[in-house]
Amino acid sequence: MRATDRTGKQMMAVVTTGNGGYDKLDYRSVPIPVVGPGEVLLRVLAAGINNTEINTRLGWYSSSVTADTASTAADQETQANQKADGGWNEATPFPLIQGTDCCGHVVHTGDAVDKDLLNKRVLVRACMRPNGYDVVENVWMASDFDGAFAQYVKVPSKEVFPIECDWSDEELATIPCAYGTSENMLHRAKVGPEDFVLVAGASGGVGSATVQLAKRRGATVAGVTSLDKADQLRS
Repeated sequence: MRATDRTGKQMMAVVTTGNGGYDKLDYRSVPIPVVGPGEVLLRVLAAGINNTEINTRLGWYSSSVTADTASTAADQETQANQKADGGWNEATPFPLIQGTDCCGHVVHTGDAVDKDLLNKRVLVRACMRPNGYDVVENVWMASDFDGAFAQYVKVPSKEVFPIECDWSDEELATIPCAYGTSENMLHRAKVGPEDFVLVAGASGGVGSATVQLAKRRGATVAGVTSLDKADQLRS
């Protein structure tokens, strides 16, 4: 059976209203998403924050931006500039609920969805291929459509994966972007026990994931980081 239909009901969400500083974040009541065929509704258990969230809000992906994230953020705090090409895929569809990394609980299923997904704790694959994995075009949750900085989020059922482990919701919500990016790189490079892997920015999200995943493959790993983060990285 499906969970109770939430059509017409409201939820709280952090809505990003445009490119700019923190003043572009608005915590407000919005309608709970209505699932269609092939979709599921998740109650968000935990959502991660990474540079994608910051950069999308700042419009950092625009070809007109040449500075780093911190400099761009300082610039946007004083003068918000809407950027037509500032999103991951061209323009960001503001107003937008951000939140790319999501651990959630399936509470409602649309038509043509495996009902075994209902009531499962899941992770969401944020980079989605709507036309199949033989086609390179992709869309990103929280860059191209509403994400997980809300009580509920709807996603295609084929992009959720049930998780059964003793990790907390918060720990699981750190996985999708950073570990997915790292795993993709290591898999493509065919890293194995005979390899030496040098990780630049090894204390960051993707960097720390790469250190761990490369070590699991038996590779010898060296990391580059700032002095104040070295001890934590060594551990």
